[in-house]
Amino acid sequence: MASGSNFGQIVIVNGAPRSGKSSIVEVIQETFEDPWMNLGVDTYMERITPRRYLPGIGLRPGGEFPEIEGLVPIFYAALYESIAAHSRLGLNVVADVGHHDAYAEPRRILVDCARRLLGLPVLFVGVRCSVEAIMERRKRGHPGRDGSYLAGTETEPVPPQVLLWQCEVHRPGIYDLEVDTSSVTAEECASLIRKRLGGPAAPTAFQRLAAMGAMPS
Repeated sequence: MASGSNFGQIVIVNGAPRSGKSSIVEVIQETFEDPWMNLGVDTYMERITPRRYLPGIGLRPGGEFPEIEGLVPIFYAALYESIAAHSRLGLNVVADVGHHDAYAEPRRILVDCARRLLGLPVLFVGVRCSVEAIMERRKRGHPGRDGSYLAGTETEPVPPQVLLWQCEVHRPGIYDLEVDTSSVTAEECASLIRKRLGGPAAPTAFQRLAAMGAMPS
């Protein structure tokens, strides 16, 4: 899918765990023209990050592991520099992430990441999903992971960590496109992304986010 330049198109999909991001990425890779490289959070956590530093960039909101937090901005910077390198070589990139700033102290990671992609064609997609749908998916399990601790109980049907993700992952809420996987399929989300990429107006969300770096915290 041409981006109107020699750069590869970048699509960043941002949302809470189990919101359906990976399914959207899979559809894009399988159905969009040209190669689309997946440089998302699962790949970075499962294949790149040493076990002793996990969950790395998948660290949940709430300041749970302050001993790891100092590395998270560096991990994210490395991921986004890799995304930029792929795009500059003409490769399209799709990356699923779960950005938030609810660490033990503010890290402003999203703003830094946006600045690293300045000058490149980036579409920033917010993937929303109802907490009811997320909990249903959690109860079905996640192949390769023990997610039972966040599957809910009779006394606590929605764990606090899940609610915190819902509150924090879409701040500040600046997107080029938003989709809701509670009501549309991954295929429909990918179709909306394709349509937005072919639209007349260039995406600007990452430019606006990068500009926030010049503002006081």
